[in-house]
Parts: sequence; C-alpha cells; structure tokens
Amino acid sequence: MPEESELRKVWRESARVAFGTHPSRAPLLDRYGRGELAERLETRVARLLGKEAAVWMPSGTMAQQIALRIHAARSGRNAVAFHPYCHLDTHEERGYQALHALRGVLIGSRERLIATADVEALAEPVAAVLLELPQRDLGGRLPEWDELVATCGAARSRGAALHLDGARLWQCGPFYERPLDEIAALFDTVYVSFYKDLRAAAGCALAGPKDAIDEARVWLVRHGGRMFSATPFLLGAEAGLDEVLPRMPELVARARDAGEALAALEDVTVVPDPPQAAMFHAIVRRPLEELNRAALDLARETQTWPGAWFGATEDPDAQRCEVSVTPDNLDVPLDELVSLWAELLSRAAPG
Repeated sequence: MPEESELRKVWRESARVAFGTHPSRAPLLDRYGRGELAERLETRVARLLGKEAAVWMPSGTMAQQIALRIHAARSGRNAVAFHPYCHLDTHEERGYQALHALRGVLIGSRERLIATADVEALAEPVAAVLLELPQRDLGGRLPEWDELVATCGAARSRGAALHLDGARLWQCGPFYERPLDEIAALFDTVYVSFYKDLRAAAGCALAGPKDAIDEARVWLVRHGGRMFSATPFLLGAEAGLDEVLPRMPELVARARDAGEALAALEDVTVVPDPPQAAMFHAIVRRPLEELNRAALDLARETQTWPGAWFGATEDPDAQRCEVSVTPDNLDVPLDELVSLWAELLSRAAPG
C-alpha cells in the first residue's frame, strides 16, 4: 500500500473526485493541525526558543495544563509550585486540579516576584516550578537576570522541572538584552501566546523536548483541542512573528517613555517604575466610578481611548489600569497621551 503522503499527493493532484470534496475547493493549509503551514510555524517557534519541538494549541489554558501534567507524570509527584497570581490558579477555575488531579503549591507573596529564597524554602517536593515572565498582575515585572538564573537553579536542585508561562515572553528581550532562546534555555517547557502581543485571533505554542511535545500532541486531542483546521490562526501567528515581534524593542521603549510621562502627573503611580516590558500598571488616586465614567466620556469626545478600564485595588482610594503598548497605539503622540490623562484626572477629581 502506498505511503499516506503519496496518497495525499495523488488526491490533491486529481482533476476530479467521485465522492467527497476536492482539495482545491477547500482552502485549508492544514488538516487537524498538521500540514506544511502548521509544521512551518511550529519549527519556527521551536528555533526561536531554542527547543527541539513545538506544537500549536488553541489556548494557553490547555497548553499549560498539559505541560504540568507531563512533568507530574514523569516525576511521580502531583504537586506543582507557582506564584499566588498564577493565571492557572486565579483565572482558569483550577483546571490543573479538576482535570489532572494536580495540587497547587503557592510560593512567594502577591506583592512581589518569586525569589530564590522562596523556592529554597519549599517544604515538599514538587513536579515543576512555574514562573511567569513578565508577571502581568504585578505590572509586567521581571526579575534581574542573575536572580532568575539562581531561582531556576534552586528549583532544579530540588528535582523540579521548570515551566515558563511566557504568554508575553516576546516583551522580555529588551530588558534582559538577550535573545529569546537564551531566556527559554532556563526552562524545560515554554508556553508563548500568539494573540496577547502578536495580534493573532487566538492560539499559542508549547515548546520543549521532542518526546514531551509528542506526548503533548496526544493530550491536545484528549483536551478537544485538535481542530479540523487552524489555518486562520496559524496565518495570524506567522504575521505576528513577521510584523510585530521585530518591533518589540520599539514598543518597550515607548512603554518606558509613557511610564515616565504618566508618573510625572499628580496622583499617578507607575508600577514598575520604570516599566520593564511593553506594559505597566498605572495606579490613580481617584474614585473608581468617576474614573471609568470620565474615560468613557473622553473616548466619545476625542475618539481616542485613554487606556484599559480601571479596576479596584485593596486601597479604596486607588484604582489600577493596565497600560499595554502595541503597534496600534504608537500613532498617538506622547504629549497627546499625557494631555488626555491630565484631562481624565481633572474630570474624575472628587467634588
């Protein structure tokens, strides 16, 4: 019997088909996540991150659960350690626990990044330590390089694998002044998003050793993530790598400039100061409802959205806004941005 590749070649080159749909009538560049387009993207991501292999998945929720499941099964341990703000624990209904019987161990505190001492203080063996770079809920904070290396070393000395929640890893190169593969080399498995920074409609990749990625493909099917075609998402990911990733130093530089300008305004605190990635948090001392109402009014009047929606903090007098710099907002001049925020503060002032 001919090989499947030969059968597919004959099928595609046939002028007509007696039954079914002719491939030329179906504009799909992948089929169930396999094909030249998918393989090209996965190879490209693996090379960017310095890993043996990568697999495209429709969501980071799926990819990270699968990565931790694989590490747990291989270590014989069911505990995984991560920051109290870890996305898997705070935003994903603890799927790692419900679907994979994994137990989360919180390390560090909500107010700061995980430190080497936090890993060294682990009182029980864990299958994996998960780190997020940059840490979104802390304003896009990043540990210094030597501290990051030491933290990863402490995890390995305890027999734990290392997994990187690198949803926004694309932003980290300028801060570390290192290529992505050198950063990713500290970790066994790495998840990166294609929509958070790179503007694809959806999708992500999980990268790591080939045997782990081969196993992840099986779990992808078990999770219901094997789509008949992911062509639009694959194309969007490639476009992001081509068009947005090369501009990341520009975006990070703009975030630093914007952070410095906004921090000069009265009653505004930028976290971290200065920004370390292409995002930061702006903490504003104004009433929450007045801030969001003023932001909406300004957007209607100026046709320019001043920033993300404000949310409450533990301090009732201070509200938080996540500021993200993307290619879409580079065309707003910095002085105009500052004027917009000054007007926002004026309109939201009590009394």
